[in-house]
Amino acid sequence: MPSIVAQIEQELAQLTNGRVPELPPRKELIQALEPQAPYLDTVEKLIDWARVRDSKFRFVIDPMHGAAAGLLATLFRRNGVACEEIRGTRDANFGGVHPEPIEPHIRALGQAVIDGKFDAGLAADGDGDRIGAIDRDGTFVNPHQIFALLVWHLVGTRKLQGDIAKTFSVTKLIDALAKKFGRTLHEVPIGFKYICELMLEQNILIGGEESGGIGTSLYLPERDATVSALLLAELIAWHGKSLGELIGALHKEFGEHHYGRVDINVSKTQKEKAIAHFSSGKFEQLDGWPITRREAMDGVKVYLGDFGWVMVRASGTENLLRIYSETSNQDTTQKVLRATVDRIHQL
Repeated sequence: MPSIVAQIEQELAQLTNGRVPELPPRKELIQALEPQAPYLDTVEKLIDWARVRDSKFRFVIDPMHGAAAGLLATLFRRNGVACEEIRGTRDANFGGVHPEPIEPHIRALGQAVIDGKFDAGLAADGDGDRIGAIDRDGTFVNPHQIFALLVWHLVGTRKLQGDIAKTFSVTKLIDALAKKFGRTLHEVPIGFKYICELMLEQNILIGGEESGGIGTSLYLPERDATVSALLLAELIAWHGKSLGELIGALHKEFGEHHYGRVDINVSKTQKEKAIAHFSSGKFEQLDGWPITRREAMDGVKVYLGDFGWVMVRASGTENLLRIYSETSNQDTTQKVLRATVDRIHQL
């Protein structure tokens, strides 16, 4: 959290010439620890295994050669749930694929689901905190959809108590779910550290971010792809429906929400101009769509009529602009993204 980082920075600032003083070894402080067994025993208690087992659903698990290898497969197998794990070997190069559970990096998982006629594919990123998913027909299920499904499941189906938290770039479908179930929705800047702080201070049942990091008070105020995958497996088993069918049910009740994002390389000057331009309010429409309001919690979010929004946010470490959009139609979302990129290049 920011408060802990500040303490570390304060300690570093006090070092002489930036050098850490030598300290005598204290071997008595070093203790052996094998965390996997107690970890698995803990998270195993979070879901109704009888429902998952009785559903007869079959899963492909893809840890992408990362830290989550073997975890979900072990839990499924010892509870009688059919599964197959791919890319579960240790590989410091992650098989030559970027270990992020989004397209195109999880195409191997999609192919495995189709080839084996599995009911779902569940993926984790390299360090095991972010989840990705594939429907039984090979369709990618994006992180916003996963987060919405888990909110719907924990709040609506399991009727667990607590508020909901999301970062500034997350789908408005979460807002609709919070309203339906009468839960307070907390919106925070981008970064799970802000959700973590809220979860430590308040009764937050579930919190999520755009990149697939989801935390729940059932476990820890931190992201964990294995926990999220367990809850997702329980969800589809509970209803006896595929991920795609459940997303369709959400869209039918709350309206369609289609999300997109592009990152563009820009100069530092262009980056500053773009943020200033979208913040200024000097233009009242974007490619014919009326701008109804703006928000500037973390980047600038511009609302387009009553059908969607587009957000521009500058990277703090690179000369990148991240552009996010969500509308009620997939083609419209792509048009909004292209129109925003074109406007930025014209500045």
